[in-house]
Amino acid sequence: MFDFAREILQYPFIFKALVVGIFVSFCCAILGVSLVLKRYSMIGDGLSHVGFSALSIAVVMNWAPLLVSIPVVILAAVLLLRLSEKNKMQGDAAIALISASSLAFGIIFVSLANGINADVFGYMFGSILAINQSDVFLSICISSIVLVLFIMSYNKIFLVTFDENFANATGINVRLYNTLLSILTGIMIVVGMRIMGALLVSSLIVFPTLSSVKMCKYFKSVVINSAIISVLSFVTGLFISYIFSIPAGATIVIINLFAFILYSIFGFIKERV
Repeated sequence: MFDFAREILQYPFIFKALVVGIFVSFCCAILGVSLVLKRYSMIGDGLSHVGFSALSIAVVMNWAPLLVSIPVVILAAVLLLRLSEKNKMQGDAAIALISASSLAFGIIFVSLANGINADVFGYMFGSILAINQSDVFLSICISSIVLVLFIMSYNKIFLVTFDENFANATGINVRLYNTLLSILTGIMIVVGMRIMGALLVSSLIVFPTLSSVKMCKYFKSVVINSAIISVLSFVTGLFISYIFSIPAGATIVIINLFAFILYSIFGFIKERV
């Protein structure tokens, strides 16, 4: 096993994908816990479509993709929360509105620019070959910032997740922390699209939490377990995709699905014992 790992890690593109994937999957998992428990998990899917649209336009216009897409996704995350506040629009409806509209703009713009090229295709479906040294550096920096902010805000995020009214009563700015969660999630999604693709990256947010809640009862244990599941699923999926020459993003999703099924079985047995 160790010889196999040493062998494939000799390839620079595998090593880069592994570094980026571990950081991104870890941060997506810990952010996803609050989003899933607040029944706001589809925000990842909506923001991934926004990110794809922005990335597509940037690639066609020969702009820096991440420098364009990250500010656009941040604006979309803020707009999404504003639309769903005070029952102006239900959260799922707001996500559908922004998701479908942004994806449509991206597809139309790309089609007018002589169709989908290799870079745009990679952002849609993911490509570990597209990861470069700057992506590795950026993913480490952004993931480190996300992790520090999450740890510093852990207690407030916990309260906002389970009882917004109580959090408001204790003086916590609920809107601020909801916005922070959405923005950090959007940024991690943009970074993760290199490997997973826009169509699959939201699975890094949803699957680990759904698996963890089958076995864990406490918020902290769900967060820790989600991070472990996410990282292990990513590493396993990446190695399997290399062995069988199949898409990495899709393989990682399937491994996450198997983990969910396994945890569901164990959770069912635990309840019956």
